[in-house]
Amino acid sequence: MDALQAIYERRSCRCFLPQQVDERQLTTVLAAGTYAPTGMGRQSPKIIVLQKREDIDLLERMNAAIMGQPDAHPFYGAPTVCVVLADAGAHTAVEDGSLVLGNLMLAAEAVGLGSCWIHRAREEFATPEGQALLQKWGVAGNYIGVGHCLLGYPAAAPNPRVSRKPDYIVRP
Repeated sequence: MDALQAIYERRSCRCFLPQQVDERQLTTVLAAGTYAPTGMGRQSPKIIVLQKREDIDLLERMNAAIMGQPDAHPFYGAPTVCVVLADAGAHTAVEDGSLVLGNLMLAAEAVGLGSCWIHRAREEFATPEGQALLQKWGVAGNYIGVGHCLLGYPAAAPNPRVSRKPDYIVRP
């Protein structure tokens, strides 16, 4: 699939099969994430890949609690969760991490995976529990959570795309 087709076709997936993502597909998606542009080429983001159900469940519970719905399942059963962090000292930390998330989702579409961006990572990793997770994962330094990219095989067809309004102005 070419880049423009991935941009036009990608939809958020909110229902995943339990089957784990193929290692080759995952490696391709992660490589695309590392090629995202970053401010001054600093490459401030980190991607932490979670595939153990207990790790995902813990993070999902934290996310649901921050959302104010502790019984919710905001990770939709995704078998892989990519946690995107960025160096808090980078002036463009949020922008850098957002570009990584965008690349991850477009690459997922290109290789036949479903994806979804889940918010509240900043709040998760600002807590003592979140800081303990970063330490457990070997993340040294001052990092903020930018978002989570859920990855997996879609359990249902995505919603049809909505037509886009031309929300741009060309000034000759």
